Amino acid sequence: MFTTLAQADKLSFDERMEIERGLTAEFAIAKVTLPNSKKPLVVKSDGTYDKSAWAEALRDNGPSARLGDQVQVTKVTIESNKILLEINGGGRRGGSWKDHVQVGIGGMSPVNTQQNTSAPGGARMALVFPGPVPSVKSAELRRMLASVLDFEKHSASQQYVDSLPEPVKKAIKDKYAIVGMDKEQVMTAMGRPSNKSRETNADGDELEDWVYGNPPGKMTFIRFKEGKVTDVHDSYANVGGTTAPPLDPPR
Repeated sequence: MFTTLAQADKLSFDERMEIERGLTAEFAIAKVTLPNSKKPLVVKSDGTYDKSAWAEALRDNGPSARLGDQVQVTKVTIESNKILLEINGGGRRGGSWKDHVQVGIGGMSPVNTQQNTSAPGGARMALVFPGPVPSVKSAELRRMLASVLDFEKHSASQQYVDSLPEPVKKAIKDKYAIVGMDKEQVMTAMGRPSNKSRETNADGDELEDWVYGNPPGKMTFIRFKEGKVTDVHDSYANVGGTTAPPLDPPR
């Protein structure tokens, strides 16, 4: 999955994996405007956050997601006393000042970028504990974040999931991919992949490979042919363990 696991004194490997499965690719509704920020937006484990610091970041950098926007957790990193969440792929990267001017006859003039400011973007958030990250479940973490993110509302995406065949619906709920899913369904289940590659075989078929996870740890390899999953397999790099047998394709 799209998760980095660092040292957390109080968490077992199974607990870390439960947090990964429970948060990665989860959708939520922004209950406040999320600002762009060079540093992660801090939310304390009691649900409080520094509203003045968030307001200052909003004034300086603009919004990454507005009140009521649907967002998705795309990466989770567990550190010693905090859990870092990337929202919609993380914060926007600052460009050069040259990106904001255009050169013409008579000199330089600013480029109007206002048209992009209303689109939901990425953000980073840090759920900070007073000590080491305790033994905690993903459901508890969602409650800790409830002051800024609502994971409970059923959105249009949930209605979309409910309309899918049962095997696909189960795969999305349990955050794995199965043969026959399309790219949108895999993204809904597992979020953005760590890496992508694309090729065309001798028959002219377009093949695309998505990779989730980074070594050491579990890595999932998904192959698409003409936009549909044709193969899914897991590999454990320097961790040990076995992989589950492939599931039947949806009917």
